[in-house]
Amino acid sequence: MSMTALFPDDLKHVGVKICGITTGDQARAIIESGADALGINFWPKSKRFIELKEAAPWLLEIAGTVPRVAVTVNATDDELRRIQDSGAIDLIQLHGDETPDRVRSLTQQGLPVFKAMGVKDRAMLETATAFDSRTILLDAYAPTEYGGSGETMDWSLGAEAVQKWPDRQIVLAGGLVPGNVAEAIAQVHPAGVDVASGVEISPGRKDLDQVRSFIEAAHSAE
Repeated sequence: MSMTALFPDDLKHVGVKICGITTGDQARAIIESGADALGINFWPKSKRFIELKEAAPWLLEIAGTVPRVAVTVNATDDELRRIQDSGAIDLIQLHGDETPDRVRSLTQQGLPVFKAMGVKDRAMLETATAFDSRTILLDAYAPTEYGGSGETMDWSLGAEAVQKWPDRQIVLAGGLVPGNVAEAIAQVHPAGVDVASGVEISPGRKDLDQVRSFIEAAHSAE
């Protein structure tokens, strides 16, 4: 199994990834607020899309603080290598229709990838078994959006995943907000949670008070 993990194994609280960041100022403020990872969306059809060349300068400035995660959807090998070679990114989240064979191939090429997938039922959850991915991000099923839809996932499926794969980091996403993240953690017991739309003023622009409330609620959850 790929050893690429989003959060350190010795993290003492549930990890928080704030996703869809589009400016350096917000990235730094979110790190100061206690985020454990940042997501930057390089999928051109995303409402939170930013070009790699535009994001690279501030991503390079925050190197060594928290994991910088490139969110990609069905990107080519060349595109993924370009992201990796930029030095601006630590991990690559595959949020498209990538197959287990494709993920394995990318891992064998030395790319630090992990799989994200929308889950609407137990059958879809079962497909995650085949992925060579230490971290699996489980999102609400939104067939056209590939994440960031604000829809909530069935938390009971997330809880099943945590019990089924104790050696994996299960990251819960989809419809999380400051007001429900503690309850989601109590039900699922994930290694981490991921939020984009749930802490936003508008797509790609975060409400820093909401970000702080979300992080505080997640970090203090049992």
